[in-house]
Amino acid sequence: MIHPAPAVRPLTADVAVIGSGLGAVAAALAAARAGRRVVLAARHHRLGGQATTQLVPALDEHPHVETGGVSASYRAFRDLVRARYDGPANPGGGWVSRLCFEPAAAEHALRALLAPHVASGRLEILTGLTPRSVRREGARLTSVRLSAAWDGAPVTELSAEVFCDATESGDLLPLAGTPWVAGSEGREAHGESLALPGGPHPGAVQSCTVGFVVEHTPAAASYAGPAPDGYEQWRERQPFTLEIAGWDDRTHRYRMFEDGPDGHPPFWTYRRLRDGAALGGPDAALINWAGNDYADLSSIDHPGQAYTEAKRLSAAFLHWLRTECPRDDGGHGYPGLTLAPGIAGTPDGYAEEPYLRESRRLRTPAPVRQQDLEPVPGQARAANRTDSGGLAMYHMDLHSRVGHPASAYAPTAPFQVPLASLVATEPDNLLAAAKNLAATQVAASAYRVHHGEWAVGEAAGALAAQSCLRSLAPGRLVGDRRELTLLQTRLAADGVPLAWTLDVPPGDPRFVAVQLLAAAGALTGRRAAELNVRPQDPADEAERRALHSAAARLFGDPDGTAIPAPPPADPALGWGDLAVGLVGRVQDALRPLAPVTRAPHA
Repeated sequence: MIHPAPAVRPLTADVAVIGSGLGAVAAALAAARAGRRVVLAARHHRLGGQATTQLVPALDEHPHVETGGVSASYRAFRDLVRARYDGPANPGGGWVSRLCFEPAAAEHALRALLAPHVASGRLEILTGLTPRSVRREGARLTSVRLSAAWDGAPVTELSAEVFCDATESGDLLPLAGTPWVAGSEGREAHGESLALPGGPHPGAVQSCTVGFVVEHTPAAASYAGPAPDGYEQWRERQPFTLEIAGWDDRTHRYRMFEDGPDGHPPFWTYRRLRDGAALGGPDAALINWAGNDYADLSSIDHPGQAYTEAKRLSAAFLHWLRTECPRDDGGHGYPGLTLAPGIAGTPDGYAEEPYLRESRRLRTPAPVRQQDLEPVPGQARAANRTDSGGLAMYHMDLHSRVGHPASAYAPTAPFQVPLASLVATEPDNLLAAAKNLAATQVAASAYRVHHGEWAVGEAAGALAAQSCLRSLAPGRLVGDRRELTLLQTRLAADGVPLAWTLDVPPGDPRFVAVQLLAAAGALTGRRAAELNVRPQDPADEAERRALHSAAARLFGDPDGTAIPAPPPADPALGWGDLAVGLVGRVQDALRPLAPVTRAPHA
C-alpha cells in the first residue's frame, strides 16, 4: 500500500527557536524583544522544561539570586511565580531552594512573559513538534522540518536566518551535521580533575531522573500493592535509603518529617512544592533523590528506554517509601504517600519527561573547562570573559555517570556565559541555547541549572537577533570587537548583567556602563576582590587607567588612541560616574557604525 506523503506547511521567521525548556523561552523572549520575527517550536504542549515537564520546579540557584547575578527577565519570571501565590517568598517551603512551587505556576509565568510578543505578532509558538530533518546550503542551515510523533502527521518546514537549538538533548546538532560531544572528554583532553581518567568516554552520560509528586494523607493510607518488577534489585543497588553522600564527603542522614540525627532538615521538605500550612490543603513534595537517579543507560543514546526504566525505578522507590522506609516513630513505611497527578500535571503523577542533567554539546577548539570556572586566588570571580553574554553560578555537580557510579563535586567562583561558546563551528547560523553550549562535561554541570540555562538561552536569542539586524553570521559578529560591543550594549540595556557587580543592579543609571567596562576587564584591586564594586567611591590612578584600557577594548582599540583619555577627574567623582563618561565616548565613536540602543530593560 502506498501512503501519501504528509502535507508540508512552510513557515518563515528571522529566528527559529527549537525546544520547550527555559533556554527556549529565554531565547524566544530575547529575540522577540529585539524586534525580530520569532517562531518557537516546542516538543511539549507545556513550556518550561526543568520547571514543568521535567518536574523540577524547585529552582537550583546561587546564594545571591535575590539581589543580583541574574537578568531582569529571569527575575520577572521569579516574581510572576510568587505573584501566582499572592507573594509568598517560597510557596513550597522546600529547603533546597529559595523558590519552590507547583509546575502550573511556572507555566503561567512563562506564558505571561511571552504573551505581549505573541499579541504583537513578533512571536508564534508551535507545540507538539519534534525536529526530524534539516536542509543545508553550504555552510548555512536553511530550514528544519518538524512534525508530531504520529505517522502521517503534517510537517512544518521552518526557515530562518538563525536557528537556536534549545532542545533538551541537543537534537539539532546531529541533524545539522554539527560537531558535537557527549559524556566525558576524559582527563587527558583538558587536564580536568573531575573528568574520567584517560581518554573520551562518550557513553558516560550523567544520570537522569523521572521525578514524581506525592501528598501525605495518613487517613487515606492504603495497601501499597505488590512490589514492582525488579524492586529488590533496585532497592539493593541504588540503594534505597534516606542517607545520601554529601558534597563534604560525609554521609548526610535524614528522617522523613523530623530533623535527622545529624541536624539536617526533613527529607519531606527537601523539595516540597506546596506548603499546606501556608497555602491551605495538603502538602505536596517532589521526590528527586539519589534513590531514583537512573544511570543504567544513556539518556542521549537511548532516550525512550532510559525514560521507561527511570520511571520504573521511581515507582520502585515510591514503593519503598510506602512500605520499608524507616519511620520517624519506629516501624517502616508511609502508606499515606499518594501520587498527586493534579500537581504534577500528568495523568499518573510522574514527570512527563526525565530531568536531563546532560545534553549533546557543541564541539569547539576551546570549550569552557573546569579550570575556567574555578576560584582564582585573590579574586571574587572566575576568570573574566570579555565576550560575556550573561552570568551564572553553581558548583560543578556531576551525578553518577553511566558505568561510573561515583559522583563528583567542585566549587566554582561566580562566572559568565561566553558568547563564543554558543556558536557552532558549522553550520554558521546555528546557536546553542540550553545545556548544549561548548563546555566540557565538567563545566556544563555548572551551567545546567535553571538560571544557567536561562542565561544561555537569553544570550543566544540576543545574539541571533543581532546577527539578523547586522546581516552577520553569529561567529563573525562575536569575533568583531566593535560588533560585540554593540551586542553587549543591547544585552545590558535589556537588564542582562555581563559581569558580577552586585551593587549596580539593572535600573541603576550606571548599569550599562559598569557592565560593559567590567566585562572588558576594568575591575582591579579591591573591586576585583569583591562582588560589590562601590561605584560611588573615587577611582585611584591605577583604576582610572584600567577603566580607560577597558573602554579602548570596547572600541577594538588596543592602543587606546581612538578613545581619548579623560581629563583629570574631580576627586569627588565616583568610579561609576567615570565609567559612564568613558562608555559615552565609546558610544559616540561607534555611532557611525550603528545606532547604540539605550532602551530600558524588559
